[in-house]
Amino acid sequence: MSTPRYALYYAPAADSALWRFGSAVLGYDAVTGADVPALVPPGCDHSQWPRLTEEPRRYGFHATLKAPFELAAGRSEGQLRAFAHNYAAGLESVRLDGLCLTALGSFIALTPSAESPALQHFAFALVQAFEPFRAPLAEADMARRLKHPLTPAQRAYLEAYGYPYVGDAFRFHMTLTGSLPMDQGAAVQLALSDAYARAVPPKPAVIDRIALFKQDTRAGRFRLLDSFPLA
Repeated sequence: MSTPRYALYYAPAADSALWRFGSAVLGYDAVTGADVPALVPPGCDHSQWPRLTEEPRRYGFHATLKAPFELAAGRSEGQLRAFAHNYAAGLESVRLDGLCLTALGSFIALTPSAESPALQHFAFALVQAFEPFRAPLAEADMARRLKHPLTPAQRAYLEAYGYPYVGDAFRFHMTLTGSLPMDQGAAVQLALSDAYARAVPPKPAVIDRIALFKQDTRAGRFRLLDSFPLA
């Protein structure tokens, strides 16, 4: 029987233009757990779009703060939710200048338009605070992570926190596509940039909540379990 996994994400409010945009691009709303009509950017192939967004659709629209984990022995979902509620209540929101469409390797994501030391500190502090709730990585998960080249620092983060891209290796991003063919990346980025500009009013972005997501089985999708506003 598969063990549920949990993740701490930033996910914007469900009634926000940003949430509607990201969920529409992926074709999945992690609040309702239902598919939604896909927002296929102009010039992109409607028949190919579900395949190009298949991987991020499993996770829902989000930015990872603490990557998916199974609960440590002796910890319960109720304890995790209570801790997240209390932790969020003691934090201040993090204000960003804005978000922009960026190519990260072969996929497209929304990233901060300017560096934010406050966001880096916020994210790493959260990773460390929730560490007591994380079960050690299974051998299969560790092996999967080690298939990708890691720096010595990233390998150390993986062993300490179950995820290599934390601390100074962390980069806030809200994924919108899976891996794209090399000859499609630039066109998809431009099309998504245009769609984003039309759908989301230009204004500073605020990290104003922590979202707790849950995946019941490894074959299933993540859904929003709870959202905790920051003070």
